[in-house]
Amino acid sequence: MTTLPNVMCAVHMTGHGDTDKLSYRSDVAMPIIGARDVLIKVAAAGVNNTDINTRIGWYSKSDKADDASWSSEALQFPRIQGADVCGYIVAVGEQVDASRVGERVLIEPCLTEVNGKALEQAWYFGSECDGGFAEYTKVAASHAYKITSKYSDAELASFPCSYSTAENLLTRAKVKQGDKVLITGASGGVGSAAIQLAKARGAYVLALTSPSKQQMIEDLGVDEVVLRSDKLSDVMSANSVDVVIDLVAGSLFPQLLEVLRPKGRYAVSGAIGGAIVELDVRTLYLKDLSFFGCTVIEPEVFGNLIAHIEREDIAPLVAHTYPLKEIVAAQTTFLEKKFLGKIVLTM
Repeated sequence: MTTLPNVMCAVHMTGHGDTDKLSYRSDVAMPIIGARDVLIKVAAAGVNNTDINTRIGWYSKSDKADDASWSSEALQFPRIQGADVCGYIVAVGEQVDASRVGERVLIEPCLTEVNGKALEQAWYFGSECDGGFAEYTKVAASHAYKITSKYSDAELASFPCSYSTAENLLTRAKVKQGDKVLITGASGGVGSAAIQLAKARGAYVLALTSPSKQQMIEDLGVDEVVLRSDKLSDVMSANSVDVVIDLVAGSLFPQLLEVLRPKGRYAVSGAIGGAIVELDVRTLYLKDLSFFGCTVIEPEVFGNLIAHIEREDIAPLVAHTYPLKEIVAAQTTFLEKKFLGKIVLTM
């Protein structure tokens, strides 16, 4: 039987603010698992936008930042962030099959069960509860998915958040073979994931990106690249796409609706170009458009993602890896946005 330590290394977020709110420690108490939980030795954990947004209080709609979390509830500090986790089960609660010890797993970041109870409103792993920027973490067994893959731990840690978000966007928008799909923010983690997952469905994919990243996006197998420096109406016809997968919003939003066909579907899970947009409601109702806000993933999404990974329908995109103690450098590189794919922390 494996002897577990009493303390572990982890990164504490001590409040909302800059990177000075991140504290790497070697004396953090080990997680205590409940009857329906598993304890996971973390091998790698990806960095994503939610980590940054939560730290800086971006989710808050007030000046107090007491609603600056994924669920609009005040966070409890210190908090261990980290939603993208690949690791190995080292202990299980009394209601979990002991044969699961030793499994290599990915954690589903959108949680519907915590502390043995179903949640009325979903939590985000590493936001409303402690996550994976640590040597060990715990989660309900139902959210730890066994994975059998030749990919490395760091490569697998690039999948959970970005790819489940992308798979959820495509699921909600009912993307199917033959659909013409425009993806904004194509070089980011979710955008590049959406490209691969849409192509796996047999869709025709147009990707919106910057000139500096055009070749990288073309290498992912997109059918057309649309440059961010161009006005959409100058390079695309009105009513020319079936689906828009949007991660940008901002001033681009009205143009996205113009290129959607009548009865087109618009799905959004990000607003890196600005959260406040201009909407001509006539465009919405005269074109019979459907809008999908996508946060809580559908029940089938993560299992479908695991299947895509195991079949190698999609490939990991790891731009850089850093040891956990260099989390500030990792997040600094992340914010520079000069890479394609994911930045991953290793333990």
